[in-house]
Amino acid sequence: MSCHPYAVLAAQRLLPVLRSTDADRALRATAELLGAGCRAVELTTSTPGWAGAVRRAAALRDARGRSAVIGVGTVTTAAQADAALDAGAAFLVSPYPAPEVREAAARRGTPFLEGGFTPGEIAAAVRSAGAAKVFPAHVGGPEFIRSLRAVLPDAVLVPTGGIRPGRVREWLDAGASAVGIGSGLPADPGELAAVFAELAGPCCGREGCRP
Repeated sequence: MSCHPYAVLAAQRLLPVLRSTDADRALRATAELLGAGCRAVELTTSTPGWAGAVRRAAALRDARGRSAVIGVGTVTTAAQADAALDAGAAFLVSPYPAPEVREAAARRGTPFLEGGFTPGEIAAAVRSAGAAKVFPAHVGGPEFIRSLRAVLPDAVLVPTGGIRPGRVREWLDAGASAVGIGSGLPADPGELAAVFAELAGPCCGREGCRP
């Protein structure tokens, strides 16, 4: 059963962002997350050999046998966007407004979480693709998300940057659709699985579909 990446993110509630020192390490970390109940993972262009890692990760399956939903972050140019999509990325993420990437994503029909910090930047991203990455989120805090939600009630908002795993629920309660986490997730497989199990919700309106 296939779901739109935004639906997977909104159900998973927590998006791991992997900034690894090499492609093999990124692949191992992705496999561990998938085995712990995660389905959507963001790899980044800052990882050496990232395109190869994306290609290999996109072929993996989660603990329930569903295809992994692999996003690529820190995408700021059209060349990076095309390379990510050629490698099998299901969605793209930028840290700030990136018109080149927006155009590439639209051309190829791919969801794009465009980064923004000011209300104007975030609203522009939402008008374009229905979603925005709020970065760096820790500067505004959960109350900033609450204020954004009041004027963008239907937007997919994914705050990222400086958020610790223990505070994810606070951000979700403020109106975040999902929360990007770059560090601090437990290394123990059982503890990691518990994190995703505690947050998970239904993936879409279809019976039996969960993240």
